[in-house]
Amino acid sequence: MQDEEALLCPSSPPHLGESVLIGVVSGTPEEPRVIPTERAIPVTQDIVDLARPVSPGEVFRFASRCRTAACIHFKNATCHIAARSTVLLDEVTGKLPYCAIRAQCRWFHQEGSDVCRRCPQIVTKQYAPSPEALKIVDEGEPPQ
Repeated sequence: MQDEEALLCPSSPPHLGESVLIGVVSGTPEEPRVIPTERAIPVTQDIVDLARPVSPGEVFRFASRCRTAACIHFKNATCHIAARSTVLLDEVTGKLPYCAIRAQCRWFHQEGSDVCRRCPQIVTKQYAPSPEALKIVDEGEPPQ
């Protein structure tokens, strides 16, 4: 079992000196797709500045240490973003997409490859999220 302290959240804000860039948002606002980077790239101010004038989370996907109980989406030893995504979202790829952090990914360790086939459609920051995206971040209990 992976050390809980070493697991990464694959949809975190960019924390300078702590986070890594793992994807670039592509597609449309209605159907976003995250294109994974070949490797996890340490986040610098230059990377954050590339997103201007919008929020870095609209343009990039970042990963950083999973904050477990300090995160509003983590309850009862479960990341509810990962749990809801697996239940509420359709798969967007039939094969397991490349991922620079899979070995350390909280979502993968919790939900397995099912969440990986949904992961490319998850964008951290959206100003006009779909109804499905809003259900993913709902702070209530995940659907069964």
